[in-house]
Amino acid sequence: MADPATYRPRTGEIPTEPGVYKFRDAEARVIYVGKAKSLRQRLTSYFADPDGLHERTRRMVTTAAAVEWTVVGTEVEALQLEYTWIKQFDPRFNVKYRDDKSYPWLAFTVGEEVPRVQVMRGSQRKGVRYFGPYSHAWAIRDTVDTLLRVFPMRSCSAGTFRSARASGRPCLLGDIGKCAAPCVGRVTPEEHREIVDDFIGFMGGSTKVITRELKQKMQRASDDLEFELAAKYRDDLGALDKVLEKQTVVLPDGTDADVLGFAADPLEVAVQIFSVRGGRIRGQRGWVADRADEADLPELVQRAVMTLYADGAPTAVPREVLVPVLPSDATLVEELLGEHRGGPVRFRVPQRGDKRSLLETVEQNAKQALARHKMKRAGDLTTRSVALEELQAALGLPDAPLRIECFDISNLQGTEIVASMVVFEDGLARKSEYRRFVVRHEGQSDVAAMHEVVTRRFKRHLDGPQAVEAGDLPPEPAEAVAEKRRFAYAPALVVVDGGPPQVAAAQQAFDELGITDVALVGLAKRLEEVWLPNDEHPVILPRTSEGLYLLQRVRDEAHRFAITHHRKRRSTSMTASALDEVEGLGPTRRAAVMKHFGSLKKLRAATVDEIAGVPGIGRTTAESIATALAGSARPTAVNTATGEIIEE
Repeated sequence: MADPATYRPRTGEIPTEPGVYKFRDAEARVIYVGKAKSLRQRLTSYFADPDGLHERTRRMVTTAAAVEWTVVGTEVEALQLEYTWIKQFDPRFNVKYRDDKSYPWLAFTVGEEVPRVQVMRGSQRKGVRYFGPYSHAWAIRDTVDTLLRVFPMRSCSAGTFRSARASGRPCLLGDIGKCAAPCVGRVTPEEHREIVDDFIGFMGGSTKVITRELKQKMQRASDDLEFELAAKYRDDLGALDKVLEKQTVVLPDGTDADVLGFAADPLEVAVQIFSVRGGRIRGQRGWVADRADEADLPELVQRAVMTLYADGAPTAVPREVLVPVLPSDATLVEELLGEHRGGPVRFRVPQRGDKRSLLETVEQNAKQALARHKMKRAGDLTTRSVALEELQAALGLPDAPLRIECFDISNLQGTEIVASMVVFEDGLARKSEYRRFVVRHEGQSDVAAMHEVVTRRFKRHLDGPQAVEAGDLPPEPAEAVAEKRRFAYAPALVVVDGGPPQVAAAQQAFDELGITDVALVGLAKRLEEVWLPNDEHPVILPRTSEGLYLLQRVRDEAHRFAITHHRKRRSTSMTASALDEVEGLGPTRRAAVMKHFGSLKKLRAATVDEIAGVPGIGRTTAESIATALAGSARPTAVNTATGEIIEE
């Protein structure tokens, strides 16, 4: 742990203007980002008596090794920069709300000539109007299926639309009246756009207008004795009523608002959001996040609001946001979101009436979500903690190995040698950090391959600390910068698949690179022995040990990941045909030759005259094919289940 006094800046050096500050650890990683109206006043509070600080703040300042700041012109700019840096650096001591990109939305592709209605997930795109999000995709599809009889707009894919336009025949939805069939000209693009606008208007809350117009059309059709048309409008009204019954009116005044409910304890915070449009609940979402600092409820509300709206489409920001308490910088956030939306945004804390009742309902949902989350994680979290503590004790580590990396080598008779690196953090797989390596060492030595892979990985680590920020790097592609940032984090424990030889190879790589602060073990498959560098005898963990079970899971995951990569590369190389080397034989004629003979074996047995008999293949090309096949080694067929060689 660092002493905050060793990096404390002089008070007179800290500006009094508003700005954003970053705390960095000894490896230059950003571990906390904050903003302040007065940088001097805020930063000096971190260097008070450590015993008087909140526990999380005390851990942060003792983990940090440096602090730096950036002065901005206004508090709004500070708010925006803070949010940007939290997203960029993912600091471990900031509360990080998970975004809601996995939730399904009802989307209208209004930017297309003939818009389409569909279910969409992921980041919001330009030219698309969104409604939701919803808890389940089937709920959207059920609603759309009901409303298409009233608003028969296009819902087919681009390929289906093009096929129908080319053939002049609509799809089934056009035949049953759930699509106006603009693909075959039953309606013009302008008429179809009117249908789309009505559909969007209904979803946007203009239900009374749409219903009134349908009733008027039904009455006119009845007066004109067009009873079939009147019956259709009657059925359309029934479909609308069916949809509206599922969307309970919660605010009779027709308010458009988002309602945020929170439930928090010292470790975690749950957030629930109800989207109300036209007085009806149109969508619901929520998440649970770890609390990495001592932020109070106003600060948690502010961070949730920024996560929700700062990067979303302007249309996703409502006029009114109902919250249990105002954000810590409510006026600044309103100004920032107002600029983003292009209209005023107001935060309200309802005190009574329907809005207060709705907020209490949302908060109750948040409490239930937090309770379910804790029940789901309780056993899991306890087991992982026990496993990490057992490994710490058995291996003599100073701290529990919160980040574990495991390496495995995969090869077949010295060909296509590959390696895998898997990462577990807090006992859970972190698949976004997995890496594959193609081993450059020639031969069948797993030991040499292990030395190469460990060397390559930790060379990246040694280059990483000074390259954690894109701004500190020479001009490079974004992908390269991201790759360096990922490799910049050192594990607490490295596990290699194997016994003393593999461990010795990895230790040699550590010694050559000067790596001294990373623990190393090997896990041998035969007796599940744990080998330490330079030890004659292995560490034997009990078969019932949670620590051993965690090591096995890490090792098995590395093996699975390596085998998957190896099979893919081997499949690619083994299916490469000798015909690829024949000059002048393109893909079309190559396919014709293979179709004529049926297999490479039959083609190899054919004469030059027989090959030349294939349409499009001349005598010269036939001779080149025969020569190429005669010079290519015939692959040995092996029964992969028994290992026996199959004689042809």
